[in-house]
Amino acid sequence: MGRSNQPAAVQQLRLGEIRMRDPFILETVPGEFVLFGTSDQNVWGGPATGFDCYTSNDLDHWDGPIPAFRPPPGFWADTQYWAPEVHALEGRFFMFATFADSTRARSRGVAVLVSDQPAGPYQPWSDGPVTPANEPCLDGTLHIDDDSTRWLVYSRGTEGTSDSPGIADGEMYALRLSEDLRTGVGEPILLFAASSAGWTRPLRFPQGVEPPKDLHLAKDPLFTDGPFLLRSNEETLLMLWSSHGEAGYAMGIAESESGTVAGPWIQHDSPLWSSNGGHGMVLRASTGRDYLAFHWPNNTPDERVQLTEVHISGASVRIL
Repeated sequence: MGRSNQPAAVQQLRLGEIRMRDPFILETVPGEFVLFGTSDQNVWGGPATGFDCYTSNDLDHWDGPIPAFRPPPGFWADTQYWAPEVHALEGRFFMFATFADSTRARSRGVAVLVSDQPAGPYQPWSDGPVTPANEPCLDGTLHIDDDSTRWLVYSRGTEGTSDSPGIADGEMYALRLSEDLRTGVGEPILLFAASSAGWTRPLRFPQGVEPPKDLHLAKDPLFTDGPFLLRSNEETLLMLWSSHGEAGYAMGIAESESGTVAGPWIQHDSPLWSSNGGHGMVLRASTGRDYLAFHWPNNTPDERVQLTEVHISGASVRIL
C-alpha cells in the first residue's frame, strides 16, 4: 500500500531538526528563503510521495513541511523522487528533480517542473526526463552561461538496466537545454569521470550486504552525483560534486580551465568535505555571506541539513 499524500501539519523547526537529503536553498527576495530536498522516507524504492519545502527568514527557524509537488494523475514516475532544486527565471520558478518509473518503461532521469510561486505547487513542465532516454541519470543542476545558453549538468550514475550493465566509473555530463527548458538539445558533453579525482574510492558494500538487484550496479563502482556550479568573485567556474571517499560519502571541487561548462575540468586534490556527508550547494545570500548547504551524516534515518558559512576566493571554497 502506498503512503498517504496528506501533508504533515506545518510546524516550526530548527534547521538541524529537519530530516532531509540533498538540500537546496533558494533566496526568493532578500531575507526570505525556501528549502527543498529529498524527503521521502524510502529513498531507493517504494512509492514516492512528492517534494516538500520549508520557509524561513533567518536560516535557522523553518516553517513546514509545505507540499511543493504532488504527482498528478497519470504522472510518468512513481518512485525515487530525488534532489529537487529551484531557479527563478522570467517571473516563474523551475524545479529540476530526479524521478524514476518502477515499471522501467522509462529510465530514471531529470525532469523539469514549474510554478508561479517559489513554494509551489509545482506542475510537470517537460515531457518526462530531459536527460537521455536510454541511460539512468540523476541530480541535474541548471547552469546559464554568460551568453545565456542554458545547460543541465547531471550525473550518469553507475546503475544499469536489464539490457545494459552499470558502468564502473561514474560520469558527469552537460546537456544544452532549449530556451523554454522543456527539452534537451543535441548530444550530452562528457565533463569528467569519477576516477579523475584522486580522492574518490570504490563503493564497496559490507560483507553479506548486496545492492538491490534491479539497480544492475557494476561491482565496486566509483560514482558521481550532486553537481552544483558557481562562479567565484574572480569569475572562476567551480563545481561541487559528490562521490565515495576514504571516509564514506564525500564532496569535492572541480575547476573549469576554460571558464565554461565544457571545461576541461581540473579536480582539486582533497575533498571539501570528507566524512560521510555531501550533495552540497552554495547559497550566496543577499547579505554578502556565502553558505554551504549539504546533508550529514549520510546514514538513514539520521540525515540532517547542515549549513555552514564558507569563504570563496578564486578557485578556493573554504569552510569557516
